Amino acid sequence: MAETITMKINKMEDVQWMWQSNSNPWSKTEAARWSPYADIDNFIIEAAYSKNEEYVKLDGYVIDLKNKVQISRKNEKNQRPIQRTMANKEDKHMREDRFISDPIAPHRRAGAEYGWVSPFIIEVRKYLELEPEQLPSKNKTIVPIIVEKAAAGIIEEGKTIGKPYEAEKLSQILLEQKDKDINQVWTCCAYLYSMESFLYKKLNETMRPIGNHEHEKNLAK
Repeated sequence: MAETITMKINKMEDVQWMWQSNSNPWSKTEAARWSPYADIDNFIIEAAYSKNEEYVKLDGYVIDLKNKVQISRKNEKNQRPIQRTMANKEDKHMREDRFISDPIAPHRRAGAEYGWVSPFIIEVRKYLELEPEQLPSKNKTIVPIIVEKAAAGIIEEGKTIGKPYEAEKLSQILLEQKDKDINQVWTCCAYLYSMESFLYKKLNETMRPIGNHEHEKNLAK
């Protein structure tokens, strides 16, 4: 049976990679303090580990899996021990800046204002030059097109903000679902949004102004 995105997610979430965060990680007298890698970095490292790769690149670091060491790409002498642990889902670290006082919230109800069609969806449809009936829920052939466009956008954004390796992995995870059932694609999108990465921050930034009159006036100019 082919592995679904849900099965792959569950496997990855069973493992947590950690890096030693002491000011002096090589001290023999100081108690070791371990900090978890961000979700997407954890995914990248574990994927490489499962393939028996010796090295894997992150944005800013190279991970030596053979010797269990994190190496700064700016200064090779800046190294820290790493370790692989089994994740305790009950103690899973939460994303602190996700619980902020400025959540994504429309300035007015979409249903009353747009007939239940988000202006974001309308603009996406225009950008992709799709006809009203060419929605992924109605036409399965549109799904791969949208997935490819989204993956390309992730790559472009990652390069812009200096996170090319993170973007490459995010887009790869998404593209793996391109020809799958639409529910698997949506599950994958929800998973990518929930991960600690630049993606959810950029989506928040993009989605937050939707429904704001001033924002829409500026878009129309």
